[in-house]
Amino acid sequence: MADDGALVVGAVVHDDGSGRVGLVMGHEGPYLQLRPLGGGREWDADPARLRPLGPPELLSARVAEANARSRTGLGLGDIRGAPCTDRSEDDAR
Repeated sequence: MADDGALVVGAVVHDDGSGRVGLVMGHEGPYLQLRPLGGGREWDADPARLRPLGPPELLSARVAEANARSRTGLGLGDIRGAPCTDRSEDDAR
């Protein structure tokens, strides 16, 4: 968050309007564009209905995203900061 209270690109926020958590990607007119933490389609959100996530909420949101990926078979490879799980080198031996 900027010193003046404005949300900046890269901030993780909760959208009270939709009940979703998203990453601030930019702005268009009076709205901010948010994208789900795991990627996906952006949506417009009213800045007045957004609040930044605290550390416990951010951790919870990231764990929920990792769990969702594991249930769909997408794994952790696309999550920023995730350990490398590529086993192709092991398979080649």
